[in-house]
Amino acid sequence: MSMRTIVFIALFAVLVFWAVGAYNRLVRLKNIIFNAFAQIDVQLKRRYDLIPNLVEAAKKYLQHEQDTLEAVIAARNRARNASDAVRSRPGKADAIIALAAAEQALDGSLGHLFAVAEAYPELKADQTMRELSEELTSTENKVGFARQAYNDAVLDYNNAQEQFPTLLLARLFGFTPSVMLRATESAVERQAIRIQL
Repeated sequence: MSMRTIVFIALFAVLVFWAVGAYNRLVRLKNIIFNAFAQIDVQLKRRYDLIPNLVEAAKKYLQHEQDTLEAVIAARNRARNASDAVRSRPGKADAIIALAAAEQALDGSLGHLFAVAEAYPELKADQTMRELSEELTSTENKVGFARQAYNDAVLDYNNAQEQFPTLLLARLFGFTPSVMLRATESAVERQAIRIQL
């Protein structure tokens, strides 16, 4: 066997080992993204379960605000459906974007509910409403931390699969960039909520 053949075999072996290692790293990073979304999903489910209880507690005080209560439940249902879509297709950009938009709408409707609740001192004083509000706030904080972990995982994966020479392997095996969860609110949604009584 000639020296040239030995060098060629050694280079080929190094290339194969690198390719296997790079592929496995991309798979591991993709799975970390799926796990990070699963952590968000757990907190979102908790949030979705709390919202009907919150609306139910507010119903007896907000009889004249039925539209607000219905808007919260409708936004919750849209957000839950969007979350289910991401769970069935993790890592798909369109599903992540739809979830971010649905969550933004839910945040807006909850914000409106809490703004309306400020006008009802009895509701603010209700023990169940306070406890549910505190629990929802705690869950919101956990969702925020889980989103940050998800975005960090997406950043690591995107960096790994977009760097040369791994980029060549990623394209060959169909690894595509993942999308981060971002706020989607428009300038209109950013305006302060005004309540007219």
